[in-house]
Amino acid sequence: MDSARVSFTLYRVLAYVTGVFLLGLTFVAMPAKYLVGETARFSLVPAPPGLEHWFGPESPLMLFIAMPHGYIYMVYVLVVLWVSLGRRWGAGRTLGVVLAGTVPVLGFVVERRVVRDERAAREADPAPAQPAATG
Repeated sequence: MDSARVSFTLYRVLAYVTGVFLLGLTFVAMPAKYLVGETARFSLVPAPPGLEHWFGPESPLMLFIAMPHGYIYMVYVLVVLWVSLGRRWGAGRTLGVVLAGTVPVLGFVVERRVVRDERAAREADPAPAQPAATG
C-alpha cells in the first residue's frame, strides 16, 4: 500500500472518530460536568439518585471522553497535515479541514466533501499508462 493511500484512509477513520468523540464531549461530558448535579457550576437539574458521582465538576466522563478526544484530535491534526502535504493542499484548505474537527457534525460534512473531491480528481486524472515493453 502506498503512503498516500494509507494517509488518506487514516484521515477518514480519524475524521469519524474525532467527530464521535466531539459529539460525546459536547452533548454528554460537558453537560454532565456543568449542567447536572447540585455541585455543577450552572446546575439546571439535580443528578439522578444513585448516579451523583457521574455529574458535577469531578465527573469521570471528562476522563473517558474529553481526555481521549484531545489526544485523538492531536493525531487527527498531524494526519491532516500529512495528507495535505502529499496532495499539495493550500494553507486555507488545510486549516479548514483541521478546524472542521472542532465543530460538532462539521467534521463529517467536510470528510464527505474531501472524499468526493478526491474521487473526482482521481477520475479526471487516470493512472499513467505502463510503458510498453521493448523487445
